[in-house]
Amino acid sequence: MKPWKWLPVLVAAVALTATASAGTLEEISKRGELRIACQTQGPPFSFIDKNGKRTGSSVELAELMAQEMGVKAKFLDYDWDGLIPALLSKKADILAADMTPTLKRALKIAFTRPFMYTGSVVFVKADSPIREIADAKKAGLKAAVLLGSTGETDAKKHFPQAELKSYKGGGPLLIDAVLQGHADFGVNDSSAVIGQMANFPPNSLRVLPGMVSKLPLAFAVRYDSMDLLEWLNLFFLHIELDGRLETNLNYWVNSLDWKKDH
Repeated sequence: MKPWKWLPVLVAAVALTATASAGTLEEISKRGELRIACQTQGPPFSFIDKNGKRTGSSVELAELMAQEMGVKAKFLDYDWDGLIPALLSKKADILAADMTPTLKRALKIAFTRPFMYTGSVVFVKADSPIREIADAKKAGLKAAVLLGSTGETDAKKHFPQAELKSYKGGGPLLIDAVLQGHADFGVNDSSAVIGQMANFPPNSLRVLPGMVSKLPLAFAVRYDSMDLLEWLNLFFLHIELDGRLETNLNYWVNSLDWKKDH
């Protein structure tokens, strides 16, 4: 075949390459907006503070992402079980929450590198006879869990004799259920429980010693957004190396310093 006859093939190849390279990052850049699916109520990661402002650890990280991209951050509020559907339906570009990258979830969505590690804990009313995790394994008890959460999965695995009461919404619902006597104990992410306990009467709850599980937390994108995933992983690497991630977690997750401001 003469060289010039390859021209249509080369043109088609170049066009295909150009099309393939136009991904989610380019869409976000053209739109001028990063759409972020976050929880409606999930302190200290995402919540509305006393000043009516959306804030939290994940919110600040997502705002920093948008800033580094040179676009605006648009937050979309969902209950916990609505986060993944919002991402898959393309209403959001990223899912920014304290979500565990389980193998089951990874069949649907692509997770970033972990931004921190945590685990499920058991909490009870201060005057509860349940003193240790082993006590919660007895038959006849009710456990409050968040619908679709890792805590729900852990409760099914570690407390098979308990009657699970799954709540749709945020972690504060679990604490309220335990305090109101609708459940004997609750199972949820440790950082979420510590942050949310601050909104309830002091010394009304106890977190049992030890963790039910230890797991990573990560953000997520769709599998058709691999360019965005690579950028997010690089973003987390940069803010880990320059100390911005540590500053965020120390303020929001590893202490209750944020309570006085929000």
